[in-house]
Amino acid sequence: MYQTLKNLTATEQVGALFILVFGLLLLASIAAVLLSLREFDDAKVAEQRRSDLHNFEGVLRTSWFMVLVFWIGWLAGDWVALTLFGLVSFFALREFMTLSPTRRGDHRSLVLAFFVVLPIQYWLVGSEHFDLFTVFIPVYVFLALPVASALANDPQRFLERNAKLQWGIMVCLYGMSHVPALLLLDFPNYNNKSAFLVFFLVLVVQTCMLAQHLASRQLQKAPAAPHISQSFNWPSWWIGIAVGSLLGTLLAGITPFVPGQAFAMALIACVAGSLGHLVMKALKRDRGIPIWRGQGLAVTGAGGLLDRVDALCFAAPVFFHSVRWYFGL
Repeated sequence: MYQTLKNLTATEQVGALFILVFGLLLLASIAAVLLSLREFDDAKVAEQRRSDLHNFEGVLRTSWFMVLVFWIGWLAGDWVALTLFGLVSFFALREFMTLSPTRRGDHRSLVLAFFVVLPIQYWLVGSEHFDLFTVFIPVYVFLALPVASALANDPQRFLERNAKLQWGIMVCLYGMSHVPALLLLDFPNYNNKSAFLVFFLVLVVQTCMLAQHLASRQLQKAPAAPHISQSFNWPSWWIGIAVGSLLGTLLAGITPFVPGQAFAMALIACVAGSLGHLVMKALKRDRGIPIWRGQGLAVTGAGGLLDRVDALCFAAPVFFHSVRWYFGL
């Protein structure tokens, strides 16, 4: 499979992956519809099946969303892709902050985050100032935002309020901005194919999360952190990591990696993404909500966007810097 994919042109690779990925997602969606039509005599069993199906459909929607984002980014070009991911960051941060109480003294910091920090971060990505873009938020922004908050003259819960905003920026802006940054990495003999790195990252992380979810449902093992997640246990976590890493190895032909490198990079992305998802679950429990959209409709109109991209927000910066370090880019 590796040599077959390597020998295809970029256009042929796009066509083959389009048929493969959307075909699999379509089959999975049809299966979900058929399963939803089944009826059970036992009410308790029926309720459990509906819950399992609801969770599966959530993961499936996430997969459709992320794959569609990849194809739009591929077809529209780098700057349109940057704008698209910038909008994802905007709505994810809005979702995060809407479910976290703020005070009047936070308003100027929030304005800076949404309308100054976000566009500057994505401009740095688009202009390929990689060294500055990697430190802009964790150094300069993290020092500047508390100053803006202090000037608002509101000391009540100052540390908590600023830590909350900084954490939201770190995940929703900093983490997500590393996804389109992959489009701009310049590998030797890999012209016009950088979008496949985004596809590789998204697919292995989503496959890992899906495999982990399904394995957890089947194994029914004791959770590793029951107060945070009833579905996270080590056997299912290892299964998810193994499935995602093996898929990455099979997809080595569309990347600048050889199979061993593809396995290692997929492993890194899967570990970071799955553990990041657990961290975001801990944040949700702290806020007292089951999913980021809260009760009823999503607060952003984005349908619980942060639930769909939280693993990717953690995996993207680790994957990006691992690739840059290993290949000396």
